[in-house]
Amino acid sequence: MASIAVPKRSPLSEALKGVRHAAADYGSIWSWIATVDHKRIGILYGVSAFAFFILGGVEALLLRVQLAQPDSGFLGPDTYNRLFTMHGTTMIFLVVMPMSSAFFNLLVPLMIGARDVAFPRLNAFSFWLFLAGAIFLNASFFTGDILNGELGAPDAGWFGYAPLNLREFTPGHGLDFWMLGLQMFGLASLAGGFNFVVTILNMRAPGMTLFRMPVFVWMTLITSFLIIFAMPIISVALFELTFDRLFDANFFNAEAGGNPLLWQHMFWLFGHPEVYILILPAFGIISAILPTFSRKPLFGYAFVVFSGIAIGFMSWGVWVHHMLTTGLGTVANSAFGVTTILIAVPTGVKVFNWMATLWGGSIRFRPPLLFAVGTVAMFTLGGLSGVLHSMVPSDFQQQDSYFVVAHLHYVLFGGAIFGLFGGIYYWFPKFTGRLMNEKLGHVNFWLMLVGLNLTFFPMQISGLLGMPRRIYTYDSELGWNLWNLMSSVGAFFIAASVLVFLINFFFSLRRGEESGPDPWDARTLEWSIPSPPPEYNFKEIPTVTSRDAFWHQKYREDETGRIVPVVSGSAADAETPEDETEGEHGHGIHLPSPSYMPLIAASGFPVVATGLIYDFALVPVGFALILIGFFGWVLEPATEEE
Repeated sequence: MASIAVPKRSPLSEALKGVRHAAADYGSIWSWIATVDHKRIGILYGVSAFAFFILGGVEALLLRVQLAQPDSGFLGPDTYNRLFTMHGTTMIFLVVMPMSSAFFNLLVPLMIGARDVAFPRLNAFSFWLFLAGAIFLNASFFTGDILNGELGAPDAGWFGYAPLNLREFTPGHGLDFWMLGLQMFGLASLAGGFNFVVTILNMRAPGMTLFRMPVFVWMTLITSFLIIFAMPIISVALFELTFDRLFDANFFNAEAGGNPLLWQHMFWLFGHPEVYILILPAFGIISAILPTFSRKPLFGYAFVVFSGIAIGFMSWGVWVHHMLTTGLGTVANSAFGVTTILIAVPTGVKVFNWMATLWGGSIRFRPPLLFAVGTVAMFTLGGLSGVLHSMVPSDFQQQDSYFVVAHLHYVLFGGAIFGLFGGIYYWFPKFTGRLMNEKLGHVNFWLMLVGLNLTFFPMQISGLLGMPRRIYTYDSELGWNLWNLMSSVGAFFIAASVLVFLINFFFSLRRGEESGPDPWDARTLEWSIPSPPPEYNFKEIPTVTSRDAFWHQKYREDETGRIVPVVSGSAADAETPEDETEGEHGHGIHLPSPSYMPLIAASGFPVVATGLIYDFALVPVGFALILIGFFGWVLEPATEEE
């Protein structure tokens, strides 16, 4: 009988295998760099986003010190503009979006009963490209004359309006770093968006129909679709701006036949769905927290889901309310004023569903619940001021005033940031095995709540008194002194709350009370496995028979309709650390092997961007890195042999 020739591995394949084995030590730094585990990537996203949150907060504090008193000389106008631009860009693109991605990565596979996302290496590539873009953008600070106190960061505002974004009005390379950095964020977001859509639609546990999915998974799905359709719009706008600035094209140059309003249309056609990309993950988080701490199922699950879908659709029809003063005419202004009012309806539906969930519940006032309730209250306040902007005559008075700044921060800080903090407190024990300190959590919440309102409510008054946004100083006779001082004091309250959070986080990480697998008596599948989760998530993929699947494993109704525990399905019988040990050595589960290739591919993008700005000779070097990363990625086996 003829023998069958076994093909030999190529030297490159053997070398790649050796590199993967070097990264296989789960406790080494190399294992983090080469990881494709969705939980670790989620942690990397979260740590990076929080580091940029601190950076963006420091930028905000510097701005508030400048505005605390009239005629202040703490910051010059040029430095103020650069810090203002970087603060807005950082908070939106480097904080809230990647922090939401951290929760997507950590939770979605666990909530749907999967072992990982659909494309683990693409997931790693998404993170490393985000980080490369973030570092590249912040490197712009060092392109100025630092020794003489001149920063080189972008200075055209986080919105980069034309024609201010043209080289004629914004010389230097700061805005070049901004537009190319945002392109990298866009690609990273698209990679993540496609990954989560495929994961959610194709990798749910048996029996988990779409309407048995947790609301958080629904909000992830809707957000991912918004990213997929919104990011190409801003990418096209940035592509055109790149040609305007680097190759003397004239997309936005009115003197050469271009149209500056085209930039606004494209930016806000992306920008208003972006608002919901930022806030919908927080909606999903509080929809998980409120039922747990009221010990009730979410009221009107289907209404919450369909209102989220409605928000996703309607977000594409409201962008012109950012442009009501640009002279588009009464018909356009009226139409978009009406659509702006209408989008408040599905949002209001969610608010009433959350209130009904709490009503009559057995409420436990733990830090996650406080932040969830704070999210509902603060977002509602921001939404009410937003309704005023939908009234065209009212908007004409408020446009470009500090009233709009207050609205934006109530929605994004009071909504998104509060929701994300609630999520950290809620799922911290799931991924660390320890509880955060309750007393410090309460101090954190109340400091942040007081700081939020002390900072942004006075901005509504100063805005109604006529204070325009984007100014670096003001005259003492204008009547804005007290309100600006209050806002600046409030900003330091917020800083103090973040400091308390950091103390709580690191103290709890080392010495926090052990939590066990299900400290909150929660409802969803991620709490059915050990804390922290094993590398493979589930030793056996669960079968789902109802919504709130884990809750129904633990409780049932008796003959009188009372909820009683099911002893055999209690949290105490969830998988134990012994199961984890057994699984690691004999479960037979094929896990994705670690890979450096996503990092190598992502590292080529900032090299290409640097070449476009400074020296075209670097462009092929960057493309070579990208190709090496992608080809190595393709040549690697999906999983290692047993």
